Amino acid sequence: VKDMSKDETYAIKVLPKAEVLRHGVLQQSKEEVIIQVSHTAPLSALCVMCDYCSTGDLYTYWTLKGRFDERDVRVFAAELGSALGEIDTLMLSHLGHLRLTDFGLSRRLEHGDRAFTICGTIQYMAPEVLSGGPYSHAADWWSLGILLYALATGGFPLPAEADHCDMLASVSECLYDMPASLSPALAFLLIELLCKIPTRRLRCLELFQSQKFFHGMSFDSQLLQKSPIEPILELKNHPDRPERSMRGLSLDLLQNFECDLLNSPSTPADLSPTSMKIKVNEDTAGAKTKTTGTNSP
Repeated sequence: VKDMSKDETYAIKVLPKAEVLRHGVLQQSKEEVIIQVSHTAPLSALCVMCDYCSTGDLYTYWTLKGRFDERDVRVFAAELGSALGEIDTLMLSHLGHLRLTDFGLSRRLEHGDRAFTICGTIQYMAPEVLSGGPYSHAADWWSLGILLYALATGGFPLPAEADHCDMLASVSECLYDMPASLSPALAFLLIELLCKIPTRRLRCLELFQSQKFFHGMSFDSQLLQKSPIEPILELKNHPDRPERSMRGLSLDLLQNFECDLLNSPSTPADLSPTSMKIKVNEDTAGAKTKTTGTNSP
């Protein structure tokens, strides 16, 4: 959607209230709005506004790049660590910096609170999550460790198993040895994050920022995002990016979008994030729009 007064583009997620009530996800929707920034919505729907991330998602670029240099991993780690309590799907700004989005599976935990719900992508789950809980914010720091490992090495420490029990068994047996290709500073950070005992795991932003891996680096968000992430921008026009970004999506999933996606593109490749030009009229903004997505970064 476009703010005509500022000539700026935003993304909008519209949840028809009737559908929210029909599927019994009222509390989940409330959580998403509280976590995410929200704007006033039409009476018939709940609208959640956020930045329009035209560059796409991090997972797509990871599959194209294979692995990132530690210099870029350091920036990603700093940005994610600073917002770790809200980690979910990872989108990219026009300069290649991270944005958190899609809080549909997120839950707010006050200090000391614990949860029991098993949700998310299985390869990122901490042992205490795989076992069915209880778990706390420390589980998010484990997931960050898995993500940084994947970005720096090009693969996960363990392959995905068929179910949570099998994955828990694999995680419990794995020693999580660090590849020799990693610097000692990054290897030590990952060892601290991938500690299987939650109470001994690195789970505090202050201690995270003091790690040797971040020596001499500022965690100021404005300074971090001042310089572009060059590997992301270099891959923006990669010929395989549109197909990778679709990841199995089909036109059937776009039937409920109030936009021109179904009439103009001729192939799935044309449906890249940067080519989606969405127009929402004021009188129909809340009527039909739904969103789909993945839980992978």
